[in-house]
Amino acid sequence: MLRPTDQHSASTALPPLASDRFDVGATEDSLERLVASARECGDVFRIHAPGRGSDTWVVNNPADIKRVLVTNHRNYTKGIGLDRVRILLGNGIMTSEGDLWRRQRRMIQPMFHRKVMERFAQTIERCIDERIGRWEALAARGEPIDVTDEMSGLTLDIILRSIFGEDLDWLAERMGGNPFAVVAEHVARDLQFAYKFRSLTRLVGELAVRRRADGIERFDFLGMLLAARDKETGAPMPDRELVDEAMTLVVAGHETSAAALNWTWYLLARHPEAAARLAAELDATPERRGMSFEQSESLRYTQAVIQEAMRLYPPGWLLTRRTIAADQLSGYRVPPGTDVLLSPYLIHRHPRHWPDPEVFRPERFADAHVDPRDEWIYIPFAAGPRHCVGENFAMYEMTLHVARVARRWRLELLDPGRPLELEAAINLRTRHGLRVKLHPRH
Repeated sequence: MLRPTDQHSASTALPPLASDRFDVGATEDSLERLVASARECGDVFRIHAPGRGSDTWVVNNPADIKRVLVTNHRNYTKGIGLDRVRILLGNGIMTSEGDLWRRQRRMIQPMFHRKVMERFAQTIERCIDERIGRWEALAARGEPIDVTDEMSGLTLDIILRSIFGEDLDWLAERMGGNPFAVVAEHVARDLQFAYKFRSLTRLVGELAVRRRADGIERFDFLGMLLAARDKETGAPMPDRELVDEAMTLVVAGHETSAAALNWTWYLLARHPEAAARLAAELDATPERRGMSFEQSESLRYTQAVIQEAMRLYPPGWLLTRRTIAADQLSGYRVPPGTDVLLSPYLIHRHPRHWPDPEVFRPERFADAHVDPRDEWIYIPFAAGPRHCVGENFAMYEMTLHVARVARRWRLELLDPGRPLELEAAINLRTRHGLRVKLHPRH
């Protein structure tokens, strides 16, 4: 929060007001209009939101990003769009605030330690193997694949198996099919989807009760949620909060990774020189089963490809916050209750921080001596205390998948001349599925 000296020194002037007036995130062309407003106004500006009858601040420089997300994060709550997300996910760590959020975060954080992630290798590889088997059959017939649908299906398989383990089969048998298929099948995140998805909370609650009764320890995220204890009180996670966290994992663990992998394959298909360097790295490295987290990080160019894809097309393209007390950003006094937006899309393509920012160049990460995250210009998983708790899991599963597939095939876009249309909703996705042809490398 502001100290008295800060308040006195903060300018009483306001940052530029964009000529466009719209509710960011509520229109289909929000991203395009946000980019245009940034070009017009610079790194700190306001956009009047008619729907809320107030100005939304957009900050797009590293010092302000660090202040909002880290050094003064306690002065910010989640911002616009939170109510809509809460309808879908309940009061999990993506939506909760204050003491509840801190308690839940402390209980969940250990689940995503690097060494814990390695124990999911068999589950992840099993899902990748099943998907590769499908692709081999299609490739043998010369049939294309819709990589967008495939990535959605793959990441949903992985996260469901990681949460529920073998009990996913019990749920599917009981319901006559995978009850969570709606996550991939119902693309729009509207009220109809929210109703269908929230109706599954009863099933998850029943499964938790069933597990508590049988007392069998299982290694999966649900098992870890059941075993988690509050460090201060020793109490387990209450049932309602446990269910909300499990439901949050389903959505958060599926959509961002699916979008990131979709963009990764799109960019590799468009840049054969990058695909060739990726293949060379993999050919020089023995294929391992049960790859450790450290071994996955040793595939430096493979990870750089994924990181560069998330720079150009960050799935979480917009971070929303709201001031509690007044603050100071870029010398301007931000009033209490102000909606403040940070856009990874904007900072990731800022020409002051990234040479040729529109160009796909994985070398930025593979050959870099300075981590861009340390400079607050690269925030695909956000940053600070509320950074994405699943970052390790996401990078691990994506690296394993890209490495396994790129060893076997080169992907060719079937409609390379088709204009790319972005869909900037909750996540940044392609508006239409990407159809590719698989070319065996060996």
